[in-house]
Order: sequence, then C-alpha cells, then structure tokens
Amino acid sequence: MTEEAILQGCLNNNAAAQKKLYETYSAKMLAVCYRYAHKREDAEDMLQEGFIKVFSQMQTFENRGAFEGWIRKIMVHTCINVLKRNKKFNESVDIIQANALRAKEDNIPSILQAKQVVECIRLLPMGYRTVLNLYAIEGYSHREIAGMLDIEESTSRSQYTRAKVMLEDILIKKKILQKPKEPIFIAATQGL
Repeated sequence: MTEEAILQGCLNNNAAAQKKLYETYSAKMLAVCYRYAHKREDAEDMLQEGFIKVFSQMQTFENRGAFEGWIRKIMVHTCINVLKRNKKFNESVDIIQANALRAKEDNIPSILQAKQVVECIRLLPMGYRTVLNLYAIEGYSHREIAGMLDIEESTSRSQYTRAKVMLEDILIKKKILQKPKEPIFIAATQGL
C-alpha cells in the first residue's frame, strides 16, 4: 500500500489503512515519545494519544514536507501537552549544583545519536530533558520552546545550558565521554 493510498484510506476512516499507518510509523514515534517520557508506559500512552490526534487531524496534512515529519510534529506536541498537563517539565536542579558542573560545548553534539547517550539523556530531570530534546534534537528555537512550555525564553536557554552541563557530567561518570584535561567551569547562564 503506497503512502498516498494510506493517506486516502485514513481520510475515509478505513481501518486497514489506519492499521497500516500505525504499523509503519509507531516504532519510530514511540522512540520520539520515549525521549520525553519518564518510563516506557508513559511513552506508550503518549504514542496512543498522538495517533488519535494524527487520525483526527489527517485532513490538515497539506502534502507540504514529509508525512513522517508531520506525524513527528504531532507526537512532539502531544508529549509536551502531556508533560504540561502533568506539570512534569517544571522539575529543575538546584542552580548551585548546575554551576559546579563542567561543560565543553564540542563534546556533546557530535555523539547525541549514540544509544548510550540517549539513555543518559533520560537520566536528566524532566525539564532539562524536554528542553534539550526540543532544541538539540527536534530543532525548535528557544522562542518556540518557550511558547510550547509556557515559560520565558531565558528559562529555555538556561534549562538547555544546564542540561548540557549535567549531561556531560553523566557521560563522564559513565565513562562514555572522557574528562577534559583541563576542567572548564561555567556559570549556568554563561554562553547564552
């Protein structure tokens, strides 16, 4: 079944087309949801809620850009809405702890795709993890993130900076990343 046939079938509420769409994209979208969820069950709930939105909003897809990208955007927004509803992205880390952590900008982006690193990202507090995922992985601007999460743009920036610092510390402790020869101490808000 072609993507066009699947789309048309979904628009006509055809159960076989809906099943095919779900089978085609559910694994990739579960991975997206898992990055925002606290545990697998939460990610599965987000996935189900996201697909309900996909099926109910199918008529809004305008064939501009990739269909998978359109689904992904719905999934990300669904995850954010679930987090907002449960107030889970408000978790934060004491600023004193964040100030003491080391960060080296070039170490993190080059390895963000590794499975071990993704698992380390999951260890971050929900607020840090959410902003890191939205900015570094999904490509949203701090202004867009602020709008999505109902926070200040400066809060998004500082959460992202703190997330990078904390992630580097986790990666070093798990021996995924080597400790810099000369530790670099930065303020949580420096470099914004």
